[in-house]
Amino acid sequence: MALTLHVNGAVHQVAAAPFASLADTLRERMGLTGTKIGCDAGDCGACTVLMEGEQVCSCLISTAQAEGKAITTIEAQHPVVDRLRAAFLAHGAAQCGICTPGMIMAAADLLGRNQNPSRRDIEDGIGGVLCRCTGYVKIIEAIADVARGTNSLAPLAEAGAAVGARIARADGVAKVAGTDKFGADSAPADALWLRAVRSPHAHARFTFGDLEAVKSAHPGLAAILTAADIPGANSFGIFPTIKDQPVLAPGFVRYRGEAVLALVGTREAVEGLADAALPIAWTVDAALIGVEAGLTEGAPALHANIPDNVLTRGYLETGDVEAGHRLGAATAEGHFRTGFVEHAYIEPEAGYALRVGDRIEVTACTQAAVMDQEEVARVIGVPMASVRIVPTACGGGFGGKLDVSIQPLIAVAAWLTGKPVRVIYSRTESMASTTKRHPSKIWAKASADTQGRFTAYEMTGDFNTGAYASWGPTVANRVPVHATGPYKVPHVKNATRAVHTHEVPAGAFRGFGVPQAAIAGETLIDDLAEQLGLDRWAIRRINAIDHGDRTPTGQVLHASAGLPQCLDAVKADYDAMVAAAEAENAKGGRIARGIGVACMWYGCGNTSMSNPSRMRITLTAGGKLTFLNGAVDIGQGSTTVLLQIAADALGLPTTDFDFVIGDTDRTYDAGKTSASRQTFVSGNASKLAGLDLRAKILALANAGPQAKLKLDGTRLTVADGEAGRVIDLATLEADETGIVLAGEGQYDPPTTVLDAKGQGIPYATYGFAAQVAEVVVDRVLGTVKVTRIVAAHDVGRAINPTLTEGQVHGGIAQGLGLALMEEYLPGRTENLHDYLIPTAGDMPDIVVKLIEDPEPEGPFGAKGVGEPALVATAPAILSAIRHATGVRMREVPVLPHKLWEALQVREAAE
Repeated sequence: MALTLHVNGAVHQVAAAPFASLADTLRERMGLTGTKIGCDAGDCGACTVLMEGEQVCSCLISTAQAEGKAITTIEAQHPVVDRLRAAFLAHGAAQCGICTPGMIMAAADLLGRNQNPSRRDIEDGIGGVLCRCTGYVKIIEAIADVARGTNSLAPLAEAGAAVGARIARADGVAKVAGTDKFGADSAPADALWLRAVRSPHAHARFTFGDLEAVKSAHPGLAAILTAADIPGANSFGIFPTIKDQPVLAPGFVRYRGEAVLALVGTREAVEGLADAALPIAWTVDAALIGVEAGLTEGAPALHANIPDNVLTRGYLETGDVEAGHRLGAATAEGHFRTGFVEHAYIEPEAGYALRVGDRIEVTACTQAAVMDQEEVARVIGVPMASVRIVPTACGGGFGGKLDVSIQPLIAVAAWLTGKPVRVIYSRTESMASTTKRHPSKIWAKASADTQGRFTAYEMTGDFNTGAYASWGPTVANRVPVHATGPYKVPHVKNATRAVHTHEVPAGAFRGFGVPQAAIAGETLIDDLAEQLGLDRWAIRRINAIDHGDRTPTGQVLHASAGLPQCLDAVKADYDAMVAAAEAENAKGGRIARGIGVACMWYGCGNTSMSNPSRMRITLTAGGKLTFLNGAVDIGQGSTTVLLQIAADALGLPTTDFDFVIGDTDRTYDAGKTSASRQTFVSGNASKLAGLDLRAKILALANAGPQAKLKLDGTRLTVADGEAGRVIDLATLEADETGIVLAGEGQYDPPTTVLDAKGQGIPYATYGFAAQVAEVVVDRVLGTVKVTRIVAAHDVGRAINPTLTEGQVHGGIAQGLGLALMEEYLPGRTENLHDYLIPTAGDMPDIVVKLIEDPEPEGPFGAKGVGEPALVATAPAILSAIRHATGVRMREVPVLPHKLWEALQVREAAE
């Protein structure tokens, strides 16, 4: 049906179904992919456009409703939108960028109605658009700047001065313009669609009826794929020795949401065929739900090679923990629980695969291009060289896009049909089938002497890794190292287990179990402080690990141990906030104010494992300088930060560079985007690549190390004091691709394998932080509002302070969600309406203090910050709730009814 749409000032005749959503028509019929779809239910706001000047969720508006209306999208040339784009770029308000078009359009609506908005007005104006990356702080600042008429421009950095500069994101223009291509934004026009059919049961066996008859009855179906159709190995996994998860279940399922078959065909065919119409006969078996069930004696084994359902164990021991407890004047212990937490990235998994002769190419959102390449090759049954992975822009990941999801499905379908195949997960499918933060059940005990010095710490932790291994071994092994927190503790014994259950697999999520352990440890520190009559900040400062101190693994921190500086940086704020809260609480009433404090540490990189990165910079005869960077940027800013490092090492400005990100045909393996490793590990590789190319240029020009470089077309000027030389690149011998000079760098952090007692050097460096939280508690309703966070983070060196602050803001938002609202319940909270994440209105005032205790092993002194940003927030909030109410909450999230019940128990006891 032809409909008349007025879009961005032009009239279009569009062939579209009248009841198709406006978002779908804009994207699939008109090619305006700047309008994003994150939920198809009006929950996330990524699809926000203006209709007659007012913001609407275009996924909820039918195309027929929009006919004849003035529609404005992010692609429009619009004066307010243009100013917002510039402000978002200058403030670093776009991280992954998936929500950015919707945010900008919502802000344009707000500023069209209110030219002098307050912060509350801005929060309300963008309240319908969710962001999982930024914590909203820089978004609000950017909108406020536009309202004030401020001319927002990010600075440019001169050659050699990029490190430490607040330059704009190198990939930021495309994000604020809506032209960045995410997984769902590009596919061949003739691509078939794929839809996985998933189990409604947590544990069941199944058989298929006549699938060929189904295919014959639906001409739009090109294939119905089952486990029998997998050409290679029907299994994948993170670790080389653990490939336990099938692409398509082979007659039985281990969790609700597991894929059993895949429909491939026209969009109408695969979406129109209901699961209930398929001939699948189910025999439902009893499911093991929760770690207690998985560990029950005689419980059925999920995997034949793991009879007790314990996938792996982690352990650390130093000193004599029983003797350490006896030395203590105070001892605290407790049980703690956390549940499944959803990554809730705004971009559902999406991409397409294309067979090119005897090769397969997969273009998709991912955090780990080379691992995707390995797993797809395994599933197809071809060499790695026959697989190309092209990462799209990634609309958030946080660990959830480390595991393969869509990649093997579309690769198999494209390989077998010979046609391009695309997939876009629905929000429900994404949440039902992909990994989560590990639920934990932790017991911990801590002791301290009369001066408050810690004498012993021990913990046992069971982590629900779900049906398949995923990152379970990493969690089980990282937690014992970190469980004491960033403190000097002479006697330690920590033991963990990753336990299989019939639940959604738990994997990597910003911290690999450390946030769960920090909740336990930091709560016990507050207990000890109370018993000893010590201030909560003071007891942490007394025990803060420092330069020259030894960690529980026996590692000596020779440098970059900035926790004391972090604590000192928040001290004045903490004192003032505590005094103000106690003065207010002395007045009585239903509202109580509380202040909490917590610290954290986090090892950058893989635990005691080789995790190298390799980078390359090329220069062609035509003067094209290209940074070939295999590190996937999921919003954290690695594309920009690594470019700043490489540029300063080489001695040319960042604006001279083109870059290629993650394409496995063109870049080297830079490792996974995880474990806060890219700035530190890939940053070192980038620096070495820049230095390598610089050395070759200086040798060619016979110049000294202080020479300055300038690139102008094919002319490369090397100025060495009064002397100088101009190299005409066009005259140099080039390879078959036109490259005349290239620099390469590889770096692998120096670590050692941990022994049976967890002793060794698990990480080359650590991030540290101290956070102070202020909350307001309604003692009648049990509600908690976080009003202020002061966060001091030791980052070694802030390569780009704007992006570093943005990481801290976003981590705090996720920590707030973990503490107060986020709870994934299979079958119940599988959308962004029932699963709550913080909105702009939920965010407190945040003050970030960047502490730079340089890491000699790091590039220009830098280390990671992505995961450290999150870890301290939830325990600081729990500490504040306790200060306000006297109630110890040992299970998160602290939902209002749970806090209300705890308050009633406390009042009854009094």
